[in-house]
Amino acid sequence: MEARSVDAIPRGAEWQYEPKWDGFRCILARHDNKIDLRSKSGEDLARYFPELVEAALRLKPARFTLDGEIVVPRGKSFSFDDLLQRIHPAASRVQRLSQQTPALFIAFDLLATEKDAELSAQPLGKRRPALEQFAKTSFKSNRMFRLSPTTASYATARKWLEKSGGGSDGVIAKRLDLPYQSGSRDGMQKIKKFRSADCVVGGFRYATNRIAGRKVIGSLLLGLYDKDGLLHHVGFTSAIKQDEKPALTKKLEPLIAAPGFTGNAPGGPSRWSTARSAQWCPLQAKLVVEVCYDHFSGERFRHGTSILRWRVDKAPRQCGFDQLQQKAADPMKLLAQGQRANGRADAAST
Repeated sequence: MEARSVDAIPRGAEWQYEPKWDGFRCILARHDNKIDLRSKSGEDLARYFPELVEAALRLKPARFTLDGEIVVPRGKSFSFDDLLQRIHPAASRVQRLSQQTPALFIAFDLLATEKDAELSAQPLGKRRPALEQFAKTSFKSNRMFRLSPTTASYATARKWLEKSGGGSDGVIAKRLDLPYQSGSRDGMQKIKKFRSADCVVGGFRYATNRIAGRKVIGSLLLGLYDKDGLLHHVGFTSAIKQDEKPALTKKLEPLIAAPGFTGNAPGGPSRWSTARSAQWCPLQAKLVVEVCYDHFSGERFRHGTSILRWRVDKAPRQCGFDQLQQKAADPMKLLAQGQRANGRADAAST
């Protein structure tokens, strides 16, 4: 079941709202002594999360299928960086990390049980009570499984969206009157809170394609200063209009000069980096651009950003990490709401 990105939370009695968790989407199925963890792209995740396999085998029901999110707690938030580290080719490291940074499975849908193998054909209005009963009898003694809270209150959903960050990155709205929509976006919508930040353009990468036979800018590399005055690479933007690229290239090329970033730089040693990601041109720290982003964690923008405007009125040294500080909801407190008997958070509880 996929989600369609929309700009605003839908309203109406046919909608149920949930936090949008910042982790790996996963279908978890048990068939007697066999556990299958399957990512949204169909990849097998079981070898990377042996602690969840063991935890699933400890649940009393012998046959079930859950839809949910795998997250890794760190302090009062969830760490996507720690979660990424769990996808490692070495079995010994996977085993060590399963003990050092154990994961949680946040369940938000129940698709099959021993008594009803076709539960997914029922509308969400019937699946959700079945999930709450399943969680009530099975999750209480197994803290690696948590029930995601829900609400019918538009006001509560708005509060969740405003406080997103630290573990949740928005709100999910689902149609109560529809069965599980495998491979479709008709029954689920996702809403994220977009914010803006002023960043230094510390470098750029050329595009793979040329315009009129000339190399042009493909993406701008963004930086922020820390309290010690070091400029750290925090992300990129490739949202540059084609007709603006030649002029922007002409403007930036005279500013090419090392080092560009004096702190963390792009293209550093990482099993995630590629040959292309290491090819970039450093710039003098003279240009500031305001970008729009949806999520910031691990001292970087999680996704690409879009350009709002160039800030000729702002000095590069004014672009620090402090502007990104935000008060986010505690995801563990949100999960505590899901452990209630009815699994539903009302407006008074937020």
